[in-house]
Amino acid sequence: MLDFSTMVYRIPALLFAISIHEYAHAQCADSMGDSTPRLMGRLTFNPLAHLDPIGALLLVFAGFGWAKPVAINSDNFRNRREGIIKVSLAGPAANLFLCFLAAVISAVMARFGFMSDGVFKFLLWMQLYNVWFAFFNLLPIPPLDGSRLVSELLPPKQAYKFDYVVGQYGFYILLFLVFTGIISMIINPLATAYMILINTVISAVF
Repeated sequence: MLDFSTMVYRIPALLFAISIHEYAHAQCADSMGDSTPRLMGRLTFNPLAHLDPIGALLLVFAGFGWAKPVAINSDNFRNRREGIIKVSLAGPAANLFLCFLAAVISAVMARFGFMSDGVFKFLLWMQLYNVWFAFFNLLPIPPLDGSRLVSELLPPKQAYKFDYVVGQYGFYILLFLVFTGIISMIINPLATAYMILINTVISAVF
């Protein structure tokens, strides 16, 4: 059952995760020569620019959802292939960094006795949402970032087949994976491994 008492921590953490993810896509595209995200007002940390209301509600209540995708024009990239790969990786990488940063802040505050229960819960949700958002978006299923990577790395003929065949059913594949629990079986080990890794590194320092 959903615990509504955690919403005060979960909603801000979710907004951070969504905003940093989409901003990273926009900033990377802009740096690679495509001004489309800037012209569409996506080069900002303001969550209102990135929020898809239905997707955000589903993320909170169902653990599955989406943000408003950042539109890009790959023809504007100085190097099309490099641009697509870097832009696709930028969002998940930003989430993994924010997860790490939240873990560091939590460790520092705990080390010096500044940690409160509310701050601890907020930083924990920051870690959980960001690590999940990162690995979820790396799944090779359209329209997620991972599918763009696969499409770009495959030979042209195979990439076309992938986009045509898998692209038609990507949303339904995601629904199936989520509501059968398979998505958790895929992401949980990856998220757990990353959390163990960063906390091991942080513990060694602090």
